[in-house]
Amino acid sequence: MKSAEIREAFLRFFEEQGHTRVASSSLIPGNDPTLLFTNAGMNQFKDCFLGQEKRAYTRAVSSQKCVRAGGKHNDLENVGYTARHHTFFEMLGNFSFGDYFKRDAITFAWTFLTSDKWLNLPKEKLWVTVYATDDEAYDIWTKEVGVPAERMVRIGDNKGAPYASDNFWTMGDTGPCGPCTEIFYDHGADIWGGPPGSPEEDGDRYIEIWNNVFMQFNRTADGVLHPLPAPSVDTGMGLERISAVLQHVHSNYEIDLFQSLLDAAAKAIGCTNDAQASLKVVADHIRSCGFLIADGVLPSNEGRGYVLRRIIRRACRHGNKLGAKGSFFYQIVAALVAEMGEAFPELKSQQAHIERVLKAEEEQFAKTLEQGLKILEQDLAELKGTVVPGDVVFKLYDTYGFPMDLTGDIARERNLTLDEEGFEREMEAQRVRARSASSFGMDYNSLVKVDVATEFTGYHATSGSAKVVALYKEGQSVDVLSEGEEGVVVLDQTPFYAESGGQIGDCGYLQAGNARFDVRDTTKTGGAFLHHGVLAKGSLTVGAPVETQVDAQVRHATSLNHSATHLLHAALRQVLGEHVQQKGSLVDSQRLRFDFSHFEAIKPEQIKALEDIVNAEIRKNTRWKPKKLISIPPRRRAPWRCSARSTATACAY
Repeated sequence: MKSAEIREAFLRFFEEQGHTRVASSSLIPGNDPTLLFTNAGMNQFKDCFLGQEKRAYTRAVSSQKCVRAGGKHNDLENVGYTARHHTFFEMLGNFSFGDYFKRDAITFAWTFLTSDKWLNLPKEKLWVTVYATDDEAYDIWTKEVGVPAERMVRIGDNKGAPYASDNFWTMGDTGPCGPCTEIFYDHGADIWGGPPGSPEEDGDRYIEIWNNVFMQFNRTADGVLHPLPAPSVDTGMGLERISAVLQHVHSNYEIDLFQSLLDAAAKAIGCTNDAQASLKVVADHIRSCGFLIADGVLPSNEGRGYVLRRIIRRACRHGNKLGAKGSFFYQIVAALVAEMGEAFPELKSQQAHIERVLKAEEEQFAKTLEQGLKILEQDLAELKGTVVPGDVVFKLYDTYGFPMDLTGDIARERNLTLDEEGFEREMEAQRVRARSASSFGMDYNSLVKVDVATEFTGYHATSGSAKVVALYKEGQSVDVLSEGEEGVVVLDQTPFYAESGGQIGDCGYLQAGNARFDVRDTTKTGGAFLHHGVLAKGSLTVGAPVETQVDAQVRHATSLNHSATHLLHAALRQVLGEHVQQKGSLVDSQRLRFDFSHFEAIKPEQIKALEDIVNAEIRKNTRWKPKKLISIPPRRRAPWRCSARSTATACAY
């Protein structure tokens, strides 16, 4: 069976068992800020397991795209050198949300694997593990399914702590968890390795193909296990692994899906498909890069974008090692789309965009790759010992754009290791320098500790009455501010808008009898609005009543530039593509700055088109009216849309 046929058979089997087919979620998790990337089929169902979300179905089946590169779950450095490590993989999974439990889950798995209607695997080739104290699962396997005891293995807490076991599954330090049962395939006596639980279990003879997790608990940050509202089931079977079994090959890179990508990579590079590690790296990396870009990630120097950049540059370096001349990586996208575009239509619709992003990033890195490699060769030639110093690794990273794992790849080929601690020291020193260069003035937002929730009245007014609830001078709480002193005033209510979302805070003044405090900026910490400025006249005390007055002209000019950012964002998406997302902004009364994601420099004709679109919208002089919007849950909100709060703020102006 081909990989695509196996995927469809799995989905169809569980549909026949009353499961709803659910599309793969994005690789960018929509409901879990602890995850860098989606790395398991259950990620999109986490709230269902926790009882926080109810759906129209209680049984689901999916083929989930997953990435493990960066963060806690990181397979990057092993990719290309082992038979089964990947940056991207597909997780076939069936799920029960308080519906069926252990008996049905085990029966479903066994039927799909061994029935002659489905995969028809030899039963004698399958081994099963259970958590040591899970007698219920053990009895189902042995007494009902009929797996002989000699192919059953109980696995206890083998990782040094309670519930720290290969057969007790957790999504992370917190979240749903529970005992699991795993199914292994025996590849035969001609391959070294022992059954699970044996001293030789790390060999390649017995390979895990399916994990059934019995969700019974939610682990909180204090390590306590709390029973879930209803026992549930989360399963996962790697498409690549089960394809290798059914296609009678031992390495995932030998399955049909990878063979087409390896052939395309060899053609693009101009080498032969002889299963070299570097060619496997390229074939693997085109999948993670293609899917990440299709889901809206772009190369950058931070977060998900930096992980993508690391993967692209690692692929480029391995292609260079195989003799690639010029840009080659983007040429493999067509083969990826041909292989996986039917199952994942976003690849088809985004193909041209993926190719443009990869080509631009590859061309950018090519400018420094050759020079960086020469510098590294010089440093390695002078190296005494087997450890590449941290300052050398940092220089390659900082000057030539070499991610540490790319340098690590090169070092491993020479039987060298990296001084990772030294690299981290250099990185921290750079962070300190950056903070020092960007820090100036008094940081009241971090110093002010006041348990006050200022009421904001500025949506409907630019003036009003208030009371002083706190005063600060040089970061310290004081009872009085005197003439000429700079400080911060905290009020019980205010019409002054606090800096937020890149828009500067309001300015104006506070009047208390003969005393006048000129407000130069407004910020917010916790629930308190901080009015920064100088006492121009008189003295001001805690508890004093004041009259507030926002500079309405400055606010109006700022609001115009705020609206212009929305017009510019829409124009950017129209001219450059819908991948454009806001990454930051600065909006004041004189100008605006809009930071956004794009993979190449904007061309002069594109700038002209942007100007024309924005100016045309301005000339329409469209009427506006205030409108209160309901907040949309993050996972359902389009990534480019403004939040309800920022939109309401713009409308209030």
